[in-house]
Amino acid sequence: MGYARKVGWVTAGLVIGAGACYCIYRLTRGRKQSKEKMAEGGSGDVDDSGDCSGARYNDWSDDDDDSNESKSIVWYPPWARIGTEAGTRARARARARATRARRAVQKRASPNSDDTVLSPQELQKVLCLVEMSEKPYILEAALIALGNNAAYAFNRDIIRDLGGLPIVAKILNTRDPIVKEKALIVLNNLSVNAENQRRLKIYMNQVCDDTITSRLNSSVQLAGLRLLTNMTVTNEYQHMLANSISDFFRLFSAGNEETKLQVLKLLLNLAENPAMTRELLRAQVPSSLGSLFNKKENKEVILKLLVILENVNDNFKWEENESTQNQFGEGSLFFFLKEFQVCADKVLGIESHHDFLVKVKVGKFMAKLTEHMFPKSQE
Repeated sequence: MGYARKVGWVTAGLVIGAGACYCIYRLTRGRKQSKEKMAEGGSGDVDDSGDCSGARYNDWSDDDDDSNESKSIVWYPPWARIGTEAGTRARARARARATRARRAVQKRASPNSDDTVLSPQELQKVLCLVEMSEKPYILEAALIALGNNAAYAFNRDIIRDLGGLPIVAKILNTRDPIVKEKALIVLNNLSVNAENQRRLKIYMNQVCDDTITSRLNSSVQLAGLRLLTNMTVTNEYQHMLANSISDFFRLFSAGNEETKLQVLKLLLNLAENPAMTRELLRAQVPSSLGSLFNKKENKEVILKLLVILENVNDNFKWEENESTQNQFGEGSLFFFLKEFQVCADKVLGIESHHDFLVKVKVGKFMAKLTEHMFPKSQE
């Protein structure tokens, strides 16, 4: 009887070991060559499945060389002691199971894709890991798997139907910056779906606060800005960021080039909505904003900033709103544009910019600003 019980325990252990090895391998394979391609906003296009267009996020390794098998995490059973003959055999069996799992994953993956597409049942298991685990390395691997699968339109609906949105959003409360960044990436990929956006709006204020207070130019801050950019592709939820526009201008002024460009994409979404014009004009802008118009500034930064100012200028009816102009405080974007001579000095200073497109954009902006603020009837 005792012998049969012992055999039963060994058999159960082997079964559990095989399953654990398979899951851990699939989740940790993506940790190699961690090159994220975040989904970025800035476009309101919608595809055939009702998803807003966005770039793919890919964090899975595409290295199929068998020599990399030893680099993958392999689960060894507790009786596989090093230095014993039985342990050596058990460890060899565990490595073989990992190899079979890897090859099975490759067969199931799309032949034209480097990503592993998980079934709904597998996605459910990954979500359970995210919900139940407290280990950062497990959470990171599971979130990478979710982020890759959320790049597919059909999986966005499946993850939502499995209750994945609140499960991933709960991870935003973690203090681990790597895990938090991965959670933001997953939500970013999921947010290009209209129904997902409707359900994710309740987390916008938290994401906005975390983004503004995160370490300047950090990965968490950039991931948060990308998520907010996707959430503002349409006009429906832009009003939720109205009280944070001044903070975004502050980030734009203080951040590095990558942060500047991401903030501009977000502000450009807001500037294209006439209903947000007053909120933009009311926002406090740093005194250093004008100094960004110089020959040393990145060309893309200058062009995007000019487009934002043009949109605000076009959407605001200067003559019709003349009586309400005292509602804007000093230091606001309104005064930045209103003090025409100061603005003109800054902008005209780059008309000698070496790039022809910058010169054209500057001339166009100055002509529009003059026309709106000083109409011919007042000349």
